[in-house]
Amino acid sequence: MQGKRWLMATSAFRKAVESGDHAAIEELLAENVVFTSPVAFKPYPGKAITAAILRGVGRVFTDFRYVREIVGADGRDQALVFTAKVDGLEVNGCDFLHFDEAGLIDDLTVMVRPLSGANALAQAMGAQFDRIRAEATAG
Repeated sequence: MQGKRWLMATSAFRKAVESGDHAAIEELLAENVVFTSPVAFKPYPGKAITAAILRGVGRVFTDFRYVREIVGADGRDQALVFTAKVDGLEVNGCDFLHFDEAGLIDDLTVMVRPLSGANALAQAMGAQFDRIRAEATAG
């Protein structure tokens, strides 16, 4: 039964991301969520900064779509494979999600490739970071 809850949460996250529903994305994040970026050395702990980063990513990525889901044995660990463009460059990536007992995302790690796409993402997100930080502290 628990596994079904986590699958439903993944479905809700996927739907929210694909539709750009940032309020719904934020509702699915645990207060203690940790976001690990593909382009930053240290993880970002906390719901406010994670939600702000995800809003920033929504402004940077175009043609975003999930193309595959991979589910761990107990359902708490899931991977959503995606394609998107950053400044016209095609990127492939994966959102690795872990769910807590309440069915909220408590760990989100993103990986992207190729290197040229990761570099474009780093540059585009760097240009957004003052806004991201302001959004995170305003909430």
